[in-house]
Amino acid sequence: MTAIRGAFALALTCFSATTALAEDFPGSRQIMMMMPYAAGGPGDVITRIAAAGMSKVLGGQIVVENIGGAGGTIGTAKVAASAPDGHSLLVMHFGHAANTALYPNLRYDAIKDFEPIGIIAESPMAFVAKKDFPANNLKEFVAHVKANKDKLSYGFAGIGSASHLCGLLFFDAIGTNVTSVPYKGTGPALADLIGGQFDFMCDQTLNVGQAVKAGSLKAYAVTTKQRLEAFPELPTASEAGLPGFEITVWFAMYAPKGTPKPIVDKLSKALQQALLDPDVKNRFAGSGAQTVSQERATPAALQAFLKSEIDKWVPIIKKAGVTAQ
Repeated sequence: MTAIRGAFALALTCFSATTALAEDFPGSRQIMMMMPYAAGGPGDVITRIAAAGMSKVLGGQIVVENIGGAGGTIGTAKVAASAPDGHSLLVMHFGHAANTALYPNLRYDAIKDFEPIGIIAESPMAFVAKKDFPANNLKEFVAHVKANKDKLSYGFAGIGSASHLCGLLFFDAIGTNVTSVPYKGTGPALADLIGGQFDFMCDQTLNVGQAVKAGSLKAYAVTTKQRLEAFPELPTASEAGLPGFEITVWFAMYAPKGTPKPIVDKLSKALQQALLDPDVKNRFAGSGAQTVSQERATPAALQAFLKSEIDKWVPIIKKAGVTAQ
């Protein structure tokens, strides 16, 4: 009985210490928020908006660090190996799920080595083609791709990029493949698509929207459940001929495995409060992203969603025979 009382007292002491630590968090130390891609891209913009919003809530400084390379796995691995004290965080897009299949020798496990904090935002995508592409709607587009698979080419911004994964999902959905052309980034790919060097791609509306509105590219559909306010004339892929086809570039926040639950909960609540901030919402909208509901900006929602995304992408990537190594 004495031993039981001692164990209980020790557990209570540890709980009290952890709770007190969470109440004081982040203290005088700054938080490092990792964006494992180069500065200036869509993910970097979203990370910096989230960091600014959460800084206001927490009353501490959050500094964004960019370490690009290897599909985001280098920066992600750094966070996985960081001290689990809430001062090292990761913001990663849906590549966190896809990299499980793309990189067979990862130095971390996407689920086991991280504590989920919450989903932050989603960026919609759209099917676009060079301006003289003959199809006039998505059904004609799919039919033309199937009929001319040996003549057409699809461009994307590197292995594991949003445009790459959307292409894999599209070819799996229609049961047809065309020649795929990898680029070192979205910018070069878009420049060549506008110049007619390849035929079509699927990418974030943030990247292709301006060219579509200028008439430099032809757009066929968005990949979201509902139409977008920014492109009300574009149907969703589901309503235009690809039932059930849906893909968004979602961004989420994680801490290293073992970060105390009270600190994870405090970070998650700070994220939720930041997403309600009108300034944060407006800045996200201006960047082409959409904030998620409060229910999705939680550890439990992210954990379940990440597992479902891994289950979605791993079979598609393995079927395509694509690896990044």
